[in-house]
Amino acid sequence: MYITGISREHNNGIGDKDKLAMKAFTKEELEEALRAIESTISKCEKVQPKLKQGTSQYTLLIRRIQALNIASALIKRELGCE
Repeated sequence: MYITGISREHNNGIGDKDKLAMKAFTKEELEEALRAIESTISKCEKVQPKLKQGTSQYTLLIRRIQALNIASALIKRELGCE
């Protein structure tokens, strides 16, 4: 079973525009990506209390966790987990 995803490739034609290219991901690839993402979220959440609020490191970590949570939710939706 293949699930289609979108990746960006540089367009070697006129200008600096990006074109979208379709890539198929297997269920196993998505499950492995989900495991890696969830592991990274866990590690980020463990580091969060050690950082001072208002610092650039803290802000970056919060945004990273948010982005990883979105990625996790999208993969789960593709897999039919939610």
